[in-house]
Amino acid sequence: MASQFVRYTPDVEDDDPHFEKNLQSVIEKTESYVTESVKAGGTGQALRDAHAKGYGLVRGQVEIPDGLPEEYAQGIYATPGTHDALVRFSNGSPHAGADARLGSGIGLALKMFDVQGPTLLEDEPDSGTFDYALINAPVFFCNTVEHYLFIQELFLNTSAYFSQGRAGVHRFYADFVTGKGTLPQDDWAWDEFLAYLSLSRIPPVNVLLATFWTMGAVRHGDYIAKLRIAPDPHSAAAVVRRSIDTASAPEVYRPALEAELLERPYTFHVQVQLCTDLERMPVEDTTVEWSEELSPFVTVATLRLPRQDISGPEHLAKMDALSFTPWRATAEHAPLGNIMRARKEVYRRSSIERHKLNEQPRTEPRSADEALGL
Repeated sequence: MASQFVRYTPDVEDDDPHFEKNLQSVIEKTESYVTESVKAGGTGQALRDAHAKGYGLVRGQVEIPDGLPEEYAQGIYATPGTHDALVRFSNGSPHAGADARLGSGIGLALKMFDVQGPTLLEDEPDSGTFDYALINAPVFFCNTVEHYLFIQELFLNTSAYFSQGRAGVHRFYADFVTGKGTLPQDDWAWDEFLAYLSLSRIPPVNVLLATFWTMGAVRHGDYIAKLRIAPDPHSAAAVVRRSIDTASAPEVYRPALEAELLERPYTFHVQVQLCTDLERMPVEDTTVEWSEELSPFVTVATLRLPRQDISGPEHLAKMDALSFTPWRATAEHAPLGNIMRARKEVYRRSSIERHKLNEQPRTEPRSADEALGL
């Protein structure tokens, strides 16, 4: 069976000659937004440039079973065992405020502890932690750093666009497709725009009912993969507060999550989809959904969330002090593709600036207890 799967080689990624120049522009805009958010963001704190509003920091455990097929028992999944973990649920928007204004793009960031091997972050190789940063859609709306330059600017200014009603929405759509007039017509960002529309139309649900995917491809040891974290069907069936009405109150996602976790434990499945065809399952085009007919998702671990109380302002402060990045991973799980590669330094620099402005120590915790102050 393993012979069906595409083996990882460095040449599966494209070399963008303008990558470094465009990346520096993205970093400058990101740091500027984080700095300005102290006054403009409405919280008095520096905000993340994406996933600014957290809904909850949840203690968990990741259990890796014995007996996985060889092609799935790769990297950290080759060693059975249990890792303490933390999960941050968040909104994908760079803005804070009422849930109704932020859209239904939701993130799940997972941090596992006591993971052996150096990370891909040169300034913290021995942290012993391993992160995933996932969104509730199987595709993403940006493929190149060049595109990210104008898409980032659009998202940082969504309020200015949408506050102008229909005309503002039309202007946002036109600027998205045309790259604010910088793209030749043959290169208009239609695929990216359609991916954005698919994400923006996801109906709001309790975050415990959502499925979350890696933004792009990642290494899975000898192979190439995408990863998702999906609700266990039995746990999902037990959720009481299922639908989310963002018009009913300023805060709806967090209260629903708090209430569910006070009443019962919850389980997700960590699943891997191995690439079988680089043409139909591309690395560099994140707008393409990898078909499960070509390769199904296979469970490689279980994420268990016990009953717990995540309420209180001190809980929010502990959540805000953490950082998550897909590059806090071992080499066998390296993110792949140019847009994933850009996230490495953008996330790092954003985190450094945010922690500095908020006068928070920027240190990676060695355990869930340490992060939670226990």
